[in-house]
Amino acid sequence: MRNYILILYLLVGSLPSLAADKKAPNVLFIVCDDLNTHISPWGYEHIETPTLERLAAESVRFRRAFCQYPVCGPSRASFLSGLYPESTGVLNNTADIRDKRPGTITMPQFFKENGYWTASVGKVFHNANHDHGDIAWNEQIRFANDELPVVTAARKGFEAERGSVEKAGNRKAWRELQKEVLSGFDSQTPPGYGRSGLTDSQHKDGKNARQVAQWLEEKANEDKPFFIALGIHKPHVAFLAPEKYFDMYPIGEIVYEADDPNLWDTLPSTAKSNRYGAFGFELGKENDALRREYTQAYHACITFLDTQLGLVLDALKDNGHWEDTIIVFTSDHGFHLGDHFLWAKVSLFDIGAKVPFMIRVPGLSKGGASSEAMVELIDLFPTLVDLAGLDAPDHLQGYSLRPLLTNPEKLGERDYAYSVVSRGKDLGFTIRNRTWRYGKWPDGEELYDLTKDPHEKRNLAGNGEHAGRLKEFRQTLSAKQRAAARQRH
Repeated sequence: MRNYILILYLLVGSLPSLAADKKAPNVLFIVCDDLNTHISPWGYEHIETPTLERLAAESVRFRRAFCQYPVCGPSRASFLSGLYPESTGVLNNTADIRDKRPGTITMPQFFKENGYWTASVGKVFHNANHDHGDIAWNEQIRFANDELPVVTAARKGFEAERGSVEKAGNRKAWRELQKEVLSGFDSQTPPGYGRSGLTDSQHKDGKNARQVAQWLEEKANEDKPFFIALGIHKPHVAFLAPEKYFDMYPIGEIVYEADDPNLWDTLPSTAKSNRYGAFGFELGKENDALRREYTQAYHACITFLDTQLGLVLDALKDNGHWEDTIIVFTSDHGFHLGDHFLWAKVSLFDIGAKVPFMIRVPGLSKGGASSEAMVELIDLFPTLVDLAGLDAPDHLQGYSLRPLLTNPEKLGERDYAYSVVSRGKDLGFTIRNRTWRYGKWPDGEELYDLTKDPHEKRNLAGNGEHAGRLKEFRQTLSAKQRAAARQRH
């Protein structure tokens, strides 16, 4: 009898640890909007991002990670579905994957259908109209900034003269005045920038971070594993942040490398995006003062978002989830800050298509390591499915990065990273490996030796010495195009 009790005790005593070993991991997916690699874990020395440094110390950094389309809507449709843009059919910010490819299961929907509590805060899908709602999320929230002090002052002055802005006869006049007050400050065109006058918690990203912390504290997921997507809006324009973050980057200390005014003489014209005009710049002409102001504001936004992420990481630790939660940090695409005389996105240069991307998996990822493997954002979906121990949907076109988390020195499954972007009714294409990048446009080609020209300033496509290499890249691109457009349901 005593032996039976002893055996029963040993069996029962072992059950909790066995169950713990099989418990599905939680997932925290953090995606920023328009964030390039101007962060300290990527070697950018002119910025302070201590939270990202802390995360990088326990993560694997994928230093050659690229989006598949350098615009918000197509990029998010791509990595949330695990499909190349030609397969999603989403090639602009207005298209919806539910119309272009009905029935496609996205990453949050997949996790919800597999027993996860899913929650979204901030910008994850491109906008509210494109969000998949209840089919993807148990909870979903989008915040707005509090009223800016400049608007409050204008409103009070308006109301002192004319009464409430809500009066039927005042609404149109108030909208016009509000637009005038915000022009060049909190506007998209021209892109606004400046000290917001708000506190961290009054910004939408401050609210986003605090909402994640609240979910963790209140155990909103109850007994289910969670999949929380935190969509950080910054550093998307308008470049607004509290004053203290601007003070960290004095205008006179902004560092950048000026380009040759004749740079575009050797480049395909369609390789450029004309967004620089909206920012107040001319192609081939430097505007030092304005470039410094925009760069200061962009960097202020990055350090602001870094601070908000610190609250989220602290909440994971405070609520006992640091050791059972996978953390992914990335951006939807890169961003130009005057290099190549370009501003914003819609570009296939590395600064436009490369993204910061790191993964922390407790007990698995090799902390503080970096990988030089060629990685695409469509690898995110299959990687998280693999790490969760689930069977991947058949339609996925990417690869699981799990083997690289334990052996980051390996080069993975892919030799080339592939990105596209629209130019009217046509597309521009690029493929890159660890040493070269090739671009194909409606009016020409690009070829860069990244070992000698990492910032892509010398186009070698017209150099006869590289005729053989160009032929090889053309063939490789053609094969990649066919694979990217292959429909798998």
